Amino acid sequence: MNREEALHIFSHSEEIVSAQDVAASIESMAKAIGASTGEEFPLVLSVMGGAAVFTGMLLPHLDFPLEFDYIHLTRYRNTTKGGDKMEWRVAPAESVKDRVVLVLDDILDEGETMAAIRDRIMAMGAKKFLSAVLCEKLINKSKPLRPDFCGFEVPDRYVFGCGMDAKGYWRNLPTIRALTEGA
Repeated sequence: MNREEALHIFSHSEEIVSAQDVAASIESMAKAIGASTGEEFPLVLSVMGGAAVFTGMLLPHLDFPLEFDYIHLTRYRNTTKGGDKMEWRVAPAESVKDRVVLVLDDILDEGETMAAIRDRIMAMGAKKFLSAVLCEKLINKSKPLRPDFCGFEVPDRYVFGCGMDAKGYWRNLPTIRALTEGA
């Protein structure tokens, strides 16, 4: 990995969501989450590392008491295609029992990762599982779940920015970009 490779990736991409649209969508999503959780005291879990930026943007807009923690389940390992094997690096804590749990992630592609998270959290005794993603990829394949809250539907292309990476680069962008041919 090096600077030239990162710049090559950026130059072979196009912006599909502006920083202003990201900010507006996150604010709207926060209101919907607040309306949905009502008087609950949810446990909010951020999926590392992709959801770090999205989480940091969303949490200040959630105007209700909550508890926060993180989990880490990965399929990608700096590639542009998810592998078959999932690796728990940090599993949910036992504090999910009898709780409303809201899981934040950057993108829902095929839904396999979020479904595995849901299944584990519900098996640990959570009262309710909710998911919020910045993006859901539109693919021609059925998914094991749909997010409860979603900022944007994006095309079936590799997208990055706002916490999502392209080969390990560009998580720090305030916009969402999609790779073009030749990247």
